[in-house]
Amino acid sequence: MTTESTILLTGTGAFAARILFDIAATATSRTRVVLAGRNRDRLQWLKVAAGARAAIFNTPMTVVTREADLLAEGTATELLEDTKPNVVVQAASAQTSSVIVGSGDAWSRLVVEGGLSATAVFQTLLSSRVAAAMTCLGTKAPLINCSFPDVVNGLIKALGHQVLCGMGNVAILSNVFASDRSLMDRGRIKVLAHYQNLGAWRRPIETRSGPSPRVWIDNEEIGDVFGMFRDVKLTPEPVIDISGASGVPMILALAEGRPWIGHVPGPYGLPGGYPVQLADGVLSLNLPPSMSQEEAVAWNTRFEEENGLVVGADRRARYRGVLRERLAQYSPALAEGFDVADLEQVHRSMQELRTKLQQQN
Repeated sequence: MTTESTILLTGTGAFAARILFDIAATATSRTRVVLAGRNRDRLQWLKVAAGARAAIFNTPMTVVTREADLLAEGTATELLEDTKPNVVVQAASAQTSSVIVGSGDAWSRLVVEGGLSATAVFQTLLSSRVAAAMTCLGTKAPLINCSFPDVVNGLIKALGHQVLCGMGNVAILSNVFASDRSLMDRGRIKVLAHYQNLGAWRRPIETRSGPSPRVWIDNEEIGDVFGMFRDVKLTPEPVIDISGASGVPMILALAEGRPWIGHVPGPYGLPGGYPVQLADGVLSLNLPPSMSQEEAVAWNTRFEEENGLVVGADRRARYRGVLRERLAQYSPALAEGFDVADLEQVHRSMQELRTKLQQQN
């Protein structure tokens, strides 16, 4: 009898839906997805839709729903104890990704001008609670954090918790580049990319500028990345149809104990995104021979150092560049950064600021 694997998927938004629907379409072994979220009607619909997709594609996947609020004390612990998952995928967030296309209020402008790291505290809150519950229970299942993993995974690590990796970002670019060059063998292309590299690909080719991602094909680095992939263009809004799908083969490989090769952001809390390989349940960097891990990490680190949020060895998070300047205009105290141990308190202060700015045009 084939063993059934259990995937705990938290969240009911568009990102979680894409993950759920693609598991329903591609699972090859018996898979149970426990979908947890606050919205009862949304949970019911996602279960019906995913079940229909499993029937359409004839896949051995079932969905169980759990009404759960990760903001409530003890919810994450209860979920983990009850479900005993093989893989945990945390896709719920206290900040919607659609903020990147908004500019109608002062908060949206702060994010657009200062960068997504303005939302890092909101993106970290729920994932850190799940990670803390896993630490407390001694849960050995891998945690995949889908909320701003390039930066948030470093915060989770600084809090003393384990996180395997994230989804999307670098994997968006690696997969659209692979498609553009018809490279169906995923091992032939390797991409080093920070989430900040995505912005250029949302603009027309003639207006693209700034540092490009680094790309190797058959271990030969591409000199003109913008030129080679000039026909690749992303939508202005979050490309969830790619990012949400990108981690599904890895999730299933983890659940089923199979090897996998691809790209992920934030592996083990590292900044930015990297080519990786999964073997015997262990995820490791899969860099080209010409690139060391130290060089790759340093390349990714500089983006947040120049503008964003960095976490020092002293476990203090510090805002940098334009983001720090913009944040200081509204709250000099928050702009000074924070000790990661004070995340919950800082979240409350940041929430007050966000509410205030959302009321300003």
